[in-house]
Amino acid sequence: MAMRDPSSCPHRLVAAVAGLLCLVTLLIHADGSSYQLTEPAAVPRRTILPASFHEHVSRTQRLRPPIAPPPLIASLDAAVLPPVSLFPSWACSPGGGGALVTEDVASSLQGVSPPNSRSPRVFHVTDYGADPTGRNDSSDAISRAVADAFQAPSPGRTLLAGIPNLGGAEVHLDGGIYLVSRPIRLPSTGGGNIKIHGGSLVATNDFPADGYLIELRSTAASGRVAGPSDGLHYEYFTLRDLMLDANFRGGGIAVIDSLRTTIHNCYIVHFTTEGVLVRRGHETFISNSYVGQHITSGADPGERNFTGVGIHLDGNDNAVTDVVIFSAATGILVSGQANTLTGVHCYNKATGWGGVGIYLRLPGLTQTRVLNCYLDYTGIVAEDPVQLLVAGCFFLGDARVVLKSVKGVMQGVTIVDNMFSGGGGGLAIVELDQSGTAFAAPDQVVVERNVVRGMAPRATSAKGSSRGNGTSWTVDFAPVLLFPDRIDHVEYALRMDDGAKAAAVFAGHALRSVAGNKVVVESQVAVPATVHVAVAQCELLVTG
Repeated sequence: MAMRDPSSCPHRLVAAVAGLLCLVTLLIHADGSSYQLTEPAAVPRRTILPASFHEHVSRTQRLRPPIAPPPLIASLDAAVLPPVSLFPSWACSPGGGGALVTEDVASSLQGVSPPNSRSPRVFHVTDYGADPTGRNDSSDAISRAVADAFQAPSPGRTLLAGIPNLGGAEVHLDGGIYLVSRPIRLPSTGGGNIKIHGGSLVATNDFPADGYLIELRSTAASGRVAGPSDGLHYEYFTLRDLMLDANFRGGGIAVIDSLRTTIHNCYIVHFTTEGVLVRRGHETFISNSYVGQHITSGADPGERNFTGVGIHLDGNDNAVTDVVIFSAATGILVSGQANTLTGVHCYNKATGWGGVGIYLRLPGLTQTRVLNCYLDYTGIVAEDPVQLLVAGCFFLGDARVVLKSVKGVMQGVTIVDNMFSGGGGGLAIVELDQSGTAFAAPDQVVVERNVVRGMAPRATSAKGSSRGNGTSWTVDFAPVLLFPDRIDHVEYALRMDDGAKAAAVFAGHALRSVAGNKVVVESQVAVPATVHVAVAQCELLVTG
């Protein structure tokens, strides 16, 4: 039997007593809670961290649910404290000095940012000297912030070829009102994945009359700069939560040679040219915004003098959704193809004062869909419409659709399922403007299923009946059919009245005329009968 060295016993006893005293001391700081000992696989090392850091840890740990104490293991040879995460109240020492935290926990919390810290890719214009009170010109300061935001964080990464990816950078206006004496123009180098938001811009009295408060435009004195990718300079650019006051000096926003631009929740006023101009490029989405030359809620005494265009889409594949145009000579001007307008409310200028709610000015290549819009005392004008859909809209105050001939072209026009409400003056819901030249050969035009009150209905298909006792029946569709003196398809049935002579049952009858949009049916002998007629214009018919 091996003999133990007696000299080692006191050292072991001292170590045990020291461990017990440490346990008792720390349990006092646990607010009287009773905790038991555990033996982890390895003794964690400890480090002393500043109290301010542990105050952050303490706030975090106080949000954790209570954790039950571990079971007791009566081993003093390797006695250690339970992990610090089990003791939220230990995160900060009572005296406000250093705190005891395991190094494992400390390493897991490395990189935690202090509250309210600023991201390195959020550029606050006030940090560049912009005046949020609107007393001083902030053009230079905002332009510097934009220029810094256009420094790509990872050179070589692009969106569309040649357009640098700016990583989601933000130019923050900090809720201020800023005077600008010149347009805030994006760098000509181009870029994408960036946002400007959160404040107001107001043009000074000497702002260029042909400028826009914000310009996505890459130009030089010599003219248009060649784009990095098929003439496109900007991609995935967002403007939101902005109020833009052009101060009757120029326009609000110009989006030129840009791809996938978003304009959301903006209030654009006091422009003389356009509230928003979209030129070339494609896929600009404008949504949940308010646009008006004058701030008004309708019935403005100066309405007849309103000028300018609320939104001008001079490009392809764009969408305007849930937008109000409350004052301008023209609410939305479309001179590009394949655009969609949905949920737009136009009360910009009444038709009686010469206003137009939606003007489709791309003769022969319209390709526009107008859906669920509200035309409030101002209507729609379409020049030489080709592939036009107007559906689910509400036209109030004699507002209507005018199909205007420029070169006499009309094809693929559908105007269905709308509501029209007028003042009883007899205006037609759809009007043909052939003052310049007549529509030569309208094709695939469908106007039907519209609900009309206080206006004259118009349609490309209709049904009617005529009852009489004789040899001729006439049903006049001229007051209803859209195109004068044109009926392409007729169906009719002659039904003799009950009690007619048996001999008359076999009387011959035929369609005699459709001239002047009047359908005439005649029989060989006089009979009491009712003729039911259905007609159609401009339908796609199959002939054999």
